[in-house]
Amino acid sequence: MARARKSSSPPAPSTAEPLDTSVLEALVGYNARRASIAIGGVFFERMAPYGLTQADFSVLALLAHNPGATSRQLCATLDILPPNFVSLIAGLDRRGLIERHPHPRDGRAVGLHLTEAGRALAAETETVVVELENEMAGRLSARERTTLQRLLQKFYLGGRSR
Repeated sequence: MARARKSSSPPAPSTAEPLDTSVLEALVGYNARRASIAIGGVFFERMAPYGLTQADFSVLALLAHNPGATSRQLCATLDILPPNFVSLIAGLDRRGLIERHPHPRDGRAVGLHLTEAGRALAAETETVVVELENEMAGRLSARERTTLQRLLQKFYLGGRSR
């Protein structure tokens, strides 16, 4: 009769017991990612009726506040690779949300503009996203929120300030 071998490793935790996450919670990236996932899930829910991704919304919002921005400017601002941006813009174009016009100062460039439908959608979804942000950041004071935004921007803006 074979005897069961004793293992020197600790037993696996049961699924009901919480795990010790202190090593992860001490990491800025882990916390930023978890916050992003939480906010992104609500964003996805709220934007589903509009058929917009985070990148779509970002482009619409930037064009609403920067009419005539070029693809190059948008790619640089949003850190999107040009090949990925082409399909994003094509989707917005197919939906009749953007149009292209010659750039007034650079004859080689094309400025992107929102159509009337694009402006309406950008305005409506910006209101929805601001409400979402206020709900999600409701646990923070105004000062904490400003500090958090400034600190997070240090990761992607580096030494540049706004």
